Amino acid sequence: MKTPLYTALSQHAEKKPYSFHVPGHHNGDVFFDEARSYYASILQLDVTELEGLDDLQHPTGVIQEAEDLLAKLYGANQSFFLVNGTTVGNLAMVMATCGTGDEIFVQRNCHKSVFHAIELAGATPIMLETEVDRHLHVPTHVTDETVKQAIAKFPKCRAIVLTYPNYYGHAADLSNLVKLCHDAGIIVLVDEAHGAHFVLGGDFPPSALSYGADVVVQSAHKTLPAMTMGSFLHLQGNRIDSQCIKTLLTMLQSSSPSFPIMASLDVARAYVEEMKEKRKLDGLMRGLEKLKKQFNRISHLEVVETDSLSTDPLKCVIRSTKGLTGYELKRVLESVEVHPELADEHQVLLVFGLGQMKEVPFTVIEQALQQSDSLLEGKVQLQKRSPSIELVKQRQGIEVVPFEKAAGRISAESVIPYPPGIPLILKGERIEVDQIATLSHLLGHQVHVQASQVIHQKKLYVYIEEETL
Repeated sequence: MKTPLYTALSQHAEKKPYSFHVPGHHNGDVFFDEARSYYASILQLDVTELEGLDDLQHPTGVIQEAEDLLAKLYGANQSFFLVNGTTVGNLAMVMATCGTGDEIFVQRNCHKSVFHAIELAGATPIMLETEVDRHLHVPTHVTDETVKQAIAKFPKCRAIVLTYPNYYGHAADLSNLVKLCHDAGIIVLVDEAHGAHFVLGGDFPPSALSYGADVVVQSAHKTLPAMTMGSFLHLQGNRIDSQCIKTLLTMLQSSSPSFPIMASLDVARAYVEEMKEKRKLDGLMRGLEKLKKQFNRISHLEVVETDSLSTDPLKCVIRSTKGLTGYELKRVLESVEVHPELADEHQVLLVFGLGQMKEVPFTVIEQALQQSDSLLEGKVQLQKRSPSIELVKQRQGIEVVPFEKAAGRISAESVIPYPPGIPLILKGERIEVDQIATLSHLLGHQVHVQASQVIHQKKLYVYIEEETL
């Protein structure tokens, strides 16, 4: 497999060059001794825009060649390496399609970076309600009918942002929805952070690109063997201005991009390409199914499946059969150094890899679960909420109020459990009673929540409205 960027970097390192350029570790010669053993190899690839190594801001050599190979694999008109994660791709695609005052449809369970992009663009988000999976109790997708009704109500909307798949791997058929939007002149933007591997086909859901989405952003680092912050952005069709995307990426990404991250994107693409060419998918699927069966055999545990939507085989949801919340189950797993992706009230999410993994200590997990009865406690059943259709715009000033007085007020901050990074409360959204109950419950379980520091005093920032003056 060709790896033009990685190959150029490795060949440069093999020459044992003398570094009189940035970065300051000078190919690893200058480094803290205690950390050198972990960093030594990678520092040799951590260089700058030297002759023959190209420039991400204006690629004409090996980076351009690597991006062209990426576009060919994914069937895109043009593809870009991202070194600031899918976040920068979400920022660029929204800001390329919307400006001040423009309306944009947004799936309510989108990542916080989508809402940040809309705020930076000055656009007006029109929130779209999502379906809820009855097995996992998590938001999944926007239905065709919801989008149809939204278009009728907001005919001037310029674009729509979809999350596909959701964090748990649910993937709805987008074919009718994409056509519906395109017929209405709406650009389709897809945050496919968890679907970079869908290009493999087989039992994996189709990629949003195959459905005709105009811009698709993928976190290569989430499911492909790439370094953290490494992502892809793909363009297809003529509804989006590629030059505008390029300009925005130049403005939003670091002017000193990480060559190790870019090289890892190059080799991750080669890894996927090799899997396809050598037909390794069947073996991978057998291994994934075996892993799930082994988790399902553990007493106190069950693997939770869904039959409502296509589901990513790399995602495995496990649940306690003895009454533990997902948060409590996660703590038991972490006590034996088994670290899942995330937990919620009901379950824990595991993300499998595209290949060989370490031997999982199933016996140790079972023993830890058998000793976990002390974690059992009364459970609070949280209501599921239907998000409001659009954000409130009346904003005068800001004040801090306790949780018990926040319901009915307009939030002046976003409150975001992390992971998954989907806002529980959006800035500009009128706060509902069940949101406060959910937030209190999360904090009680020591769930990490991104918000202002006053949240730990059980307070929130809210806008002062005219009627409250």
